[in-house]
Amino acid sequence: MDTTTTVIVVAALLAVAVLAGAVAVAVRLVRTRRELRRAGLPTGPRWIFWGAVLYFVLPTDLVPDPVYLDDIGVLLLALRSLRTSSKDLV
Repeated sequence: MDTTTTVIVVAALLAVAVLAGAVAVAVRLVRTRRELRRAGLPTGPRWIFWGAVLYFVLPTDLVPDPVYLDDIGVLLLALRSLRTSSKDLV
């Protein structure tokens, strides 16, 4: 393999790894919200949850989609806000 092909393969593997991380955080966000609702705790403003999910799904981003770091950041902020709102009530 030449250098260009190697760089492209490495970049593609990194993009897939970051996408897998973003999907894992999105699944964790959905599970956390579901668990909080089952426990009868308010999950905070709904727009935070749905906004984070839409930002992850929609193609319009601050950073182009092969780099999912902005998506991960938005999802982690939403997860943090859900957990903070549940800790305030306990």
